[in-house]
Formats: sequence, structure tokens, C-alpha cells
Amino acid sequence: MKTFNKSIIAALVLGTTAMGAQASSWENESKDAWIDGKAETVLLMNTNLNNFDINTDVKNGKVILTGKVNSELDKELAEELVLSLDGVTDVDNQLTVVKNMNSKSHDNMKDDDGSGLTDAKITTVITTRYLFNSEVGGTNIDVDTDNGVVTLTGTVNSDAEKQLAVKIAKNAEDVRDVVDKLTIVAK
Repeated sequence: MKTFNKSIIAALVLGTTAMGAQASSWENESKDAWIDGKAETVLLMNTNLNNFDINTDVKNGKVILTGKVNSELDKELAEELVLSLDGVTDVDNQLTVVKNMNSKSHDNMKDDDGSGLTDAKITTVITTRYLFNSEVGGTNIDVDTDNGVVTLTGTVNSDAEKQLAVKIAKNAEDVRDVVDKLTIVAK
């Protein structure tokens, strides 16, 4: 009888451990699927990228980008947009730059010093971060960038929302300064 009890206890311990590992695996897969959906959406919403040529795969919060883009800027932009999403731990950017001679590429739009291209990237990244942040009314904020200086205009509902909008802008890559022209309008 004692051997039978020990066998039952051992089976219960092993079964519980296996169920815990299975639940953890399911939870990780669900989180990865959620991140993958957000990554696909952020790339789809960006008008500077042709997201039909960009594929995403997520493993334990790490997003792998594969496919083709028209320029180095598009490659960097896709990585920056995905990296800014909640839950993303890292991005493995395996995108291939393929110059398309039949269409106007971003490289042809560069200013002499390349700042126009960087400014467009900054504006796109900040605007996208606002749209995906539930605490900031991204549709009410206009983002303009000139030589790395970001000017924010529009309305927010509170001082806290204003401070968060400015902080998000300041934390974007290549931003030299942020000019805050936001107005607080209570609901």
C-alpha cells in the first residue's frame, strides 16, 4: 500500500509539473502572438513602408523581421517601430534592402545633409508611439520635425498627458530637442 501511495504522489508531482510547463508555454505563445499582431499592425499603419514585403515572427518577445525594403531608412524605421512596442524585448532585423528603380525611393528625397530623411523618420516614430499609447491622445497631437527639433502642437486632456507626450518625443532616437506647444483642454 505504501508503494502505491508513493507511486500516486510521484505521478501527481510529475503531472502538476508538466501541466505548469504546458500552461507557461501556452502563455508565452499567446504573448508572442499578441506582439506579432501589434508588430504587423504598426507596420501596416505606417505609410512609409510597404508592409506586404515585411514578415514578422516572434519568439519569447524577440521579433524577427524578414523580407524586403527599399532603403536603409525603411529598414531602420521598421526596426524602431517594432522595438517601441510593449512586450518586445529585442528585434533581429534581417530585412534586405532592395533598390526599386521604377519607383521613387526615399534616398532620392534626401536633403544635402540627409536631415529631411531623419526628420521624416522621427516624425513617423513619435506619431506611431502616440497612436499605440493608451495614455496619449495621439490623434490630437501634430508632430513636426526640423533638423532633429520636434515641435508638438495640438490638445491634450491633462498635464500628465502633456508631460508623457513630451517624454515620448524626447526619448525617440535622433531627437535633439522638443518644443512643447500643446494646450490642455479639459473634457
